[in-house]
Amino acid sequence: QVQLVESGGGLVQPGGSLRLSCAASGSIFNYHAAGWYRQAPGKERELVATITGGSSTYGDSVKGRFTISRDSAKLVVYLQMNSLKPEDTAVYYCKVTTMVRTYWGQGTQVTVSS
Repeated sequence: QVQLVESGGGLVQPGGSLRLSCAASGSIFNYHAAGWYRQAPGKERELVATITGGSSTYGDSVKGRFTISRDSAKLVVYLQMNSLKPEDTAVYYCKVTTMVRTYWGQGTQVTVSS
């Protein structure tokens, strides 16, 4: 059984920072790619960031503010979010892709508000 355990979400004021983490556990030993997606009420789920090997990609709305990283040995993926804006408010989902399938986290609420 494979599970992705997310942490780090919460309430933050505009301009603040949060660091999300996603730890894989269970019958998983490595993954080819990982990413973060988000979905706000009434909006489609959108790409935030992905990482494959040493290469990262970002959605246009977060470039220069968010950074994705990974600890392959511990199967943990992180999302450092800086200069947060109210429009960043959404449920953030971790995604991990292995050789055989893709796994999704349960989602973590990030709320940016004063």
